[in-house]
This record gives sequence, structure tokens and C-alpha cells, in this order.
Amino acid sequence: MDYSHSDAELIRQPIGYWSWAAYNAVVTRTRAALAEIGTTQPQWWVLAQVARADAPKTRAEVRDLLRNYLDTGPETMESEIDATIDAGWILHAPDDLLSLTPAGRTFYEKAAAVQDELWTERHAGISDEEYLTTMKVLQRFIHNTGGHAWHH
Repeated sequence: MDYSHSDAELIRQPIGYWSWAAYNAVVTRTRAALAEIGTTQPQWWVLAQVARADAPKTRAEVRDLLRNYLDTGPETMESEIDATIDAGWILHAPDDLLSLTPAGRTFYEKAAAVQDELWTERHAGISDEEYLTTMKVLQRFIHNTGGHAWHH
């Protein structure tokens, strides 16, 4: 890979631009891959929360956890939860708990395989050590600028 600038020039490049460009590239690629199998990124988040939960979660728990992902908002998450229910992937029980249907389990596994492929694609040529350093540096930028970020 050819880098945009020399090392000396990269040191002076704006983190705001490059973090935005990385975000845009990753999110655009992820959303396109998920769209190819018939879902959205927020629907994937819902499926993953329900599928990976140690104990069943309520609709409100899932919505509240995901409402700030990429500035999605609670109203959008409500409609995305509805879309997973309408698709037959998630059952919303009378006790307000969400669970995967058999079709939802199958679709979740398909979407998880796509996410695994995307992970491999994104991490090509990047060691775990480099990735860890990147995560720590980004979190330090957030801390240093008074920002708040959290991801489960």
C-alpha cells in the first residue's frame, strides 16, 4: 500500500479528517455488504444484541443500548427493532422480551459470517498490536478532547 504522505508529513495530518475518512470507508463498506443480504446495520445490531445476550433482553434494553450507536437515536432504533420483528427474525413476547426466531437464528448466522469476512478484510496487513495501539490512541483523542464514547 502507498501512504498519502511521508512519515514526517503524516505526523502533521489532521486526526479529524483521517478518523472521519476511516469511519466513512468502514461504515459505507459495512452497510453495502449488509444491504447485499437484505438488512441494515442497525438491524444487525439488534440481531447481535438478541443473539449474543446471556439472558433475554427487553425491547427497551436493546433500544437504549443501541440508540447512540453512530448517532442513530431512539426513534430510529424503535423502527429498526420493528423491522426485525416484521422480517420474522425476532419475536417480541408479551413480557417485552426479545428472542430470535428459527429464521432469525439462521439469518443472524449469515449476517455474522458477513461481519467476519468484513473484519478479515479490514484487518488485512494490520497486526493485533497495531490494532490495539490504534484503539488506545483513538480513545485517548476522545478523552483529550472531552468527548465521551462507549462501546460494549
